[in-house]
Amino acid sequence: MSKSEQGKRVQPHGSEASMELKPTATAPGKQGCSNAAFQDEDLEEQDTLGNSTVRSRVVQSKEQGNAKQGDRQITIEQEEFPGDRDFDDVEGDGQDEHQKGCLERKYDMICEFCRKHRTILRRIIGGILLTGFLALVIAACVLNFHRALPLFVITVVAIFFVIWDHLMAKYEHRIGELLSPGKRLLHRHWFWLKWVMWSSLILAVIFWLILDTAKLGKQQLISFGGLIMYIILLFLFSKHPNRVYWRPVFWGIGLQFLLGLLILRTKPGFIAFDWLGKQVQTFLGYTDTGAMFVFGEKYTDHFFAFKILPIVVFFSTVMSVLYYVGLMQWVIRKVGWLMLVTMGSSPIESVVAAGNIFVGQTESPLLVQPYLPHVTRSELHAIMTAGFATIAGSVLGAYISFGVSSTHLLTASVMSAPASLAVAKLFWPETEKPKITLKNAMKIQSGDSRNLLEAATQGASSSIPLVANIAVNLIAFLALLSFVNSALSWFGNMFDYPQLSFELFCSYIFMPLSFMMGVDWQDSFMVAKLIGYKTFFNEFVAYDHLSKLINLRKAAGPKFVNGVQQYMSIRSETIATYALCGFANFGSLGIVIGGLTSIAPSRKRDIASGAMRALIAGTAACFMTACIAGILSSTPADTNCHHILESTDLLSNTTEAVSCCQSLLNSTVGKGPNKVIPGGNFSLFTVKACCELLNPPTLDCSWVPNTP
Repeated sequence: MSKSEQGKRVQPHGSEASMELKPTATAPGKQGCSNAAFQDEDLEEQDTLGNSTVRSRVVQSKEQGNAKQGDRQITIEQEEFPGDRDFDDVEGDGQDEHQKGCLERKYDMICEFCRKHRTILRRIIGGILLTGFLALVIAACVLNFHRALPLFVITVVAIFFVIWDHLMAKYEHRIGELLSPGKRLLHRHWFWLKWVMWSSLILAVIFWLILDTAKLGKQQLISFGGLIMYIILLFLFSKHPNRVYWRPVFWGIGLQFLLGLLILRTKPGFIAFDWLGKQVQTFLGYTDTGAMFVFGEKYTDHFFAFKILPIVVFFSTVMSVLYYVGLMQWVIRKVGWLMLVTMGSSPIESVVAAGNIFVGQTESPLLVQPYLPHVTRSELHAIMTAGFATIAGSVLGAYISFGVSSTHLLTASVMSAPASLAVAKLFWPETEKPKITLKNAMKIQSGDSRNLLEAATQGASSSIPLVANIAVNLIAFLALLSFVNSALSWFGNMFDYPQLSFELFCSYIFMPLSFMMGVDWQDSFMVAKLIGYKTFFNEFVAYDHLSKLINLRKAAGPKFVNGVQQYMSIRSETIATYALCGFANFGSLGIVIGGLTSIAPSRKRDIASGAMRALIAGTAACFMTACIAGILSSTPADTNCHHILESTDLLSNTTEAVSCCQSLLNSTVGKGPNKVIPGGNFSLFTVKACCELLNPPTLDCSWVPNTP
């Protein structure tokens, strides 16, 4: 194509681009303004057209060069004039204003009114909803107060804390000024008041132990001795024994004791936690609906894979939803504030320890993630110890589904939080000044979910690695355990001792520790095996074996088969439940180091150096919680055994009768034929009946005389 032809093809487009805009008719009063505006627009368009002509020529020259190389196609840029777009927008806006109807104007007025009075409207709607809810609560209480008692208690507690938060947010300084005279008086006389308080507390504990021992036996006293032993050992091997601050230690143990006393010894506390445990079990039962739909009606044939693991998914989803609505953050702040005020621990430690009651050892540090690079080494050690000494809410449901007591698992989860801080501050005392203030630590970030459905989806998805980790670890650890036992048995067979096994080693290593928790002597070897499973493998393996022992006891079969003990007493099961309730095992050691290092890379060296001490401290915290449970545990069989054993001539093979006979035979002293002294003020006839029921190896039943 020639240059003249290219010019001819370009020229018509240039003539179209140079067309003038004809202004529309305007109102007489606005004619001058409109003409001036259009004149300005004409000038702008001429400048734009000039620039466009220059660019068109540049493009033509480039395309002519390409044409020489054989390219037959010519492309010409067409520009959109800003003046045209602006004019169209103005014209469109004017048409929209004219086209707005009456309904749209009313809608805009209503929206503006709602924005202006948003706070008042929110309070009115909230008041109406609150009034309706209170009316429903009152109606439920009038119909059946006993049935509505849990709803009534929850409502009262929620109202109390809402009012408390409102008062503290609005009148915190005034309340502080009102209490300041009392604080000054207490501070002035604190030196002698402190000694009076501690002396009174020690005397009260001594008298209580004397009376309780006289009532229930010496096992409670052994548990108390075990608690003192663990405190002394931790002090002797402390990082800085001369720098120990005893307030968090004593307050942590005291909070443990108070929580255990409230739950295990008082009727309202036991009823409340027993009710809560049953509700949790009922709540976990809803998992079966999803598992049945996905895996079919025979999903229980593969109990662990299709029954236990879906509970982890369900619990993780619920926790994510609770985080989205803000309930978990609120509870964690309250529990953390309580430990901060009573124990005197730092805000970071308190928040993480409170969070570990509900979430896992790698999730709880995320509550204070921005502050981890600035915490002291003692605080970092306390954070890791709290993770090792507690379990996550997501796996708590799995342990309950094993058949372990839900009441004791819930109690252990709560009691382990103050225990972890007490042990951490004793094993690694604070030698630096914490940098994080209370207000900064209590600012817990919410999740990144945008709505409730997304929160539930993220919770379910985040459980996938946890479920996979549990499954593969159990496969690996149980296979490894079987291999180790087979190898040890092969080695022991060379010395005519094929019974050599991993459990046997653990039973002798951990037996003194389990006995000092208050476990019966003959049961201490079995509890030691469970502790070995938990320490060297994980708590899932240990609770799985504990559940088998519980089921054997409930079946009320023979306690010894071929000289091998089959199950334990209820008291030993209770203490074992508390001792195993923690993530303190060597597998979790790598998880904690990897998780915290990814959150705070600058503290990698401090994390690695303190992780092993934190593992030992977490294990000791679980053992101390078990000692508290041993001091306070009083099973129904202990108080009703006289009624069960003395009321009938022939003992039935029931769980209660077997448990009572176990306690009786353990306390009976046999010195020879016709020289048997029954324990617990029981008769020789009852001892003989228990011998026929259980046939114990610890007592020669032929020594018991036949009494009418």
